[in-house]
Amino acid sequence: MIPAYVYWTVRPEIFSVGPFTLGPAAIGIASLLLFILLIADLIGWRRARNKWESAHKKGTPPPYPWVNAVVIGGIIYWLLSANARLGGIEIGPVAMRWYGLMFLIGFTAGYFIERRIYRHEGAPEQWLTSLLIWVVAGTIVGARLGHCFFYEWDYYSAHPEKIIAFWEGGLASHGGTIGVILCIFGYSRFTTRKPALWAFDRIVVPIALVGCLIRLGNLFNSEIFGHATTLPWGFMFPLSREWQQVYAPMQAACHPTQLYEAGCYLLLFAVLMLMYWRYHAERRPGLLLGSFFIGCFLPRILIEFVKNNQEAFEDSMLLNMGQLLSVPFVLAGIFFVWRAMSRPAVNVEYPDKFPDHAAS
Repeated sequence: MIPAYVYWTVRPEIFSVGPFTLGPAAIGIASLLLFILLIADLIGWRRARNKWESAHKKGTPPPYPWVNAVVIGGIIYWLLSANARLGGIEIGPVAMRWYGLMFLIGFTAGYFIERRIYRHEGAPEQWLTSLLIWVVAGTIVGARLGHCFFYEWDYYSAHPEKIIAFWEGGLASHGGTIGVILCIFGYSRFTTRKPALWAFDRIVVPIALVGCLIRLGNLFNSEIFGHATTLPWGFMFPLSREWQQVYAPMQAACHPTQLYEAGCYLLLFAVLMLMYWRYHAERRPGLLLGSFFIGCFLPRILIEFVKNNQEAFEDSMLLNMGQLLSVPFVLAGIFFVWRAMSRPAVNVEYPDKFPDHAAS
């Protein structure tokens, strides 16, 4: 009798539309609307600045988020140049995927969690927009480069133009972590002008939740699952080409390693929230960061033992690439925890409001 395993048939796409073509008239209208949006954005900022200056006699008014102008202007330029070259643009099919939705939910929830932390400590609200830009850029660029360099360098060294094609798939969590680390140093240098540990200790709290949601996205994609198992919670992935080739002939279920990791990261998120809000771990710089490194990458090392290797070259390795890349983070985590606990706690004030804003 075959055990009642989970037969996972959820498709990666929530919905799909298209393809459709934008002609010159549609492109002209779209460009005009984007231009109007850009002007409205600039006018809105100027009004907000005038209002701010009328209420404050000193200090620097909030800077204009020039990234808005760059992004909108870039889209307008692409539309017009593509239309000039091609006489129209074919778009689609356009699909909304569960993986992308998990990213969106994660970054949105993370933003509001981080906003509450900043408000709690009286950090400027304007820092949040800059933080979001730095973290999103670091995550996507780092994860893409990490996949290219750590897992498929033979291919991408021969096809460097494919490195930027992140929409074709291929993101590595370790690369994303390294990208975020580098960007937090830039964020601390150019925005907060505080020690980088200050930002790290606060950003890792929502990042644990983002990691959980990304692994759920992997489940919806029917990817990154584990070895065959006879455990009753094993999953069958009929939409996966790998499962069809390796496990379908024997009707074998596999470890749902996506759920193993998601559960670990959700537990880590709960622990970090408890450490911050109840035990004030932020008073010991590096404690939250170190706890995150240990709680994130130690389970990753253990779960990799029942997970399928991503690339063939890993089959001959004692520890696969994911495990080797996780070891330095665990060691760094132990160091940061030891360092934080061996030094006296620092004083942190909690005005529970943003600067120059009344508490709500």
